[in-house]
Amino acid sequence: MSDTAPPNDNRYGQLLIALMQGVLYREQDTALWQALFELQARVKDHFRLIGLDLLLDEAEGYAYLRQRAPADGETALPRLIPRRQLSYPVSLILVLLRKKMTEFDNSGGETRLVLSREQIVEQVRLFLPDTANEARLLDRMETHLNKVVELGFLHRMRGQEHQFEVRRILKAFVDAQWLSDFQQRLADYGSHAAMLAGDDA
Repeated sequence: MSDTAPPNDNRYGQLLIALMQGVLYREQDTALWQALFELQARVKDHFRLIGLDLLLDEAEGYAYLRQRAPADGETALPRLIPRRQLSYPVSLILVLLRKKMTEFDNSGGETRLVLSREQIVEQVRLFLPDTANEARLLDRMETHLNKVVELGFLHRMRGQEHQFEVRRILKAFVDAQWLSDFQQRLADYGSHAAMLAGDDA
């Protein structure tokens, strides 16, 4: 494929803007996704100059930018992609969703994992302090789920407010290292919940 765009082709600029705005999904814009394959060398060179790497997963259908660590002796550039400090409940949701996605992929069924708010709440409830106030729990969970949506790991289904598609970019964020520590993470979360027990009683 050619990596040179004609002068009147604005796809290159569109690609740069789309990637700076967040994750580019094949399913959302097939034309722009095709342009990325044609222009990816230019796109990679552009972002490499400002300390960013283009990560493209053709099988899963997404591409995104990641801050590049400076090489030995290289002066570090200002950080463009901020580190996200995640709360305990949000981190827990991500770990449990990643486990659910692994089970889903191993089942060999559909390609899109869709979960209801109730399904997510039931998974998370096991690792949160017991509470008799169900309304308060759901309010808090809605706040946490909104944060996960904002981070781009969940997508609310159109016309179904309490149905969420788990975005496959989660596999890149919660990587093999997270999964290898999964049991320890859950044990830590369980201990954390035990220490907080009574706060919501």
